Amino acid sequence: MRVVECVPNISEGRRPEVYEAVARAAGSVPGVQVLDVDPGAETNRTVITLVGEPEAVVEGAYQLLRAALERIDMSTHKGAHARMGAVDVVPFVPVSGVTMAECVELARRLGERAGRELGLPIYLYEQAASRPERRNLADVRAGEYEGLAAKLADPQWVPDFGPATFLPRSGATAIGARKFLVAYNVNINTTDKRLATRIAGDIREKGRKRLDAKGKPVLDAEGREIWDPGLLKGIKAVGWTIPEFGTAQVSINVTDLDSTPLHVVFDTCEERARARGLRVTGSEIVGLVPRDALLDAGRHYLRRMGRSTGIPEAAIVHVAVRSLGLSEVKPFDPRQAVVEYRLREPAPLVGMTLAAFADELSADSPAPGGGSVAAYAGAMAAGLAAMVANLSHAKLGFEDRHEPLERIAVRAQALKERLLAAVDADTAAFDRFLEAMRMPQGSDEEKAARRAAMIETTIGTIEVPMTTLEACPEAIELCLEVAAIGMKASLSDAGTGAEMARAAAAGAYQNVCINLPGLDDGAARAELLARADAAWARTRELHARAEAELLGALRAAAG
Repeated sequence: MRVVECVPNISEGRRPEVYEAVARAAGSVPGVQVLDVDPGAETNRTVITLVGEPEAVVEGAYQLLRAALERIDMSTHKGAHARMGAVDVVPFVPVSGVTMAECVELARRLGERAGRELGLPIYLYEQAASRPERRNLADVRAGEYEGLAAKLADPQWVPDFGPATFLPRSGATAIGARKFLVAYNVNINTTDKRLATRIAGDIREKGRKRLDAKGKPVLDAEGREIWDPGLLKGIKAVGWTIPEFGTAQVSINVTDLDSTPLHVVFDTCEERARARGLRVTGSEIVGLVPRDALLDAGRHYLRRMGRSTGIPEAAIVHVAVRSLGLSEVKPFDPRQAVVEYRLREPAPLVGMTLAAFADELSADSPAPGGGSVAAYAGAMAAGLAAMVANLSHAKLGFEDRHEPLERIAVRAQALKERLLAAVDADTAAFDRFLEAMRMPQGSDEEKAARRAAMIETTIGTIEVPMTTLEACPEAIELCLEVAAIGMKASLSDAGTGAEMARAAAAGAYQNVCINLPGLDDGAARAELLARADAAWARTRELHARAEAELLGALRAAAG
């Protein structure tokens, strides 16, 4: 799936009837999902997040522009955030299957259309910038709305698209392409904006102006102000006070998570606050955040505690939310705030209780069936390996084995997630196969389309249990590894995991075999059967070893 994100910021955060109507205009385009509408009363600004296929998102962004220009009058706008237009910025961000170069092209297409059809002055920025001095959004927006008339009259600042004409009602818009930007605010135990501003100067990449003993800017030989760089790369920051929260904040744009992860920003703010006798009390994410940013933070704090990072993903995210204090000023719900969680397909079977799954399994329908059960058994095998590793990691006397135990737990968690996904994928593959069978066969074209669909969906019914089957040897290997170095009191748990993996492989192998005769392509059929035979043989070999070692040890200990 090709997914691009677009995050327009509009200059209205106090009138719900306005920002909600603007978001609805974008969401009315087929294929566009409005993932988030985040208004701020003090900033008088709303961040709207759209995702979808590239073509749909460009159209959604254009409809958002039209709706905002109809409803927002910049001549009366006041707010704490820097801004120069009714729609201030419109960045395109690659999410999945889309390159940065493609996002640059989307930005330019939208800019050209908005300039031509809406008569709006458009500046391109970041990766889409037409010249180096326009790359930085802060430079493009310098002077803000109040200085826009003078800027438009400057030949150096002729817009990239649209007229070089000051429009009091709409202002100008910056459209660009960039990496994922996290709008992140760190809360300080004061309401003094000046103190937050000082911390912002410490951490931001640009740093702060160098001052002489009299507090005046120091100039270089060419008369330019000298700036001393800040501590963190890819960080833009200012200080402000949010009366509605009763706190000062270091307001931050994290523009390069690869260079400066979220937890590094938080910890650095904490250090700089402490140096000034202040405390960081929590933080806030405005809009959406990538899943990996929270997972990296959660793992960072787990390691600092001396705990294993091979725990379930939800638990890692919980550690991140608690450690970063993300719910201090308002509730933080990862299901709504994490991009990948908002986009992921529903998992109706995995989301059931165990009793509900058993009931659904026992009903008079062919799905879920053996393939889903095999995948779930495999997930339980991996889960048991992770459990033994994590129990042992936390036990006194196992400190010298922390590294291999954590490695086993991390691998087992990843395997567990892959197999859990196969529970619903198996049923979905079977449903697609049934849909292909029902396709019409009246004309030659219809027959050809049905045959192609039957081949594709048959391969799907084979590939999903094959995923389960090929994961089972690794599950048994993990159970053997953790049995060798983990707590002996958990030997039976590792042994049970090996038995579950063998059962999962047997079920998956049978599902592959029963679906193979329906595949017309003989060469593909032979290749798939060879893969299945190899994985099944490897599973039985490892299972025999596990029974000999683990069950043998348990039986001997029993007397």
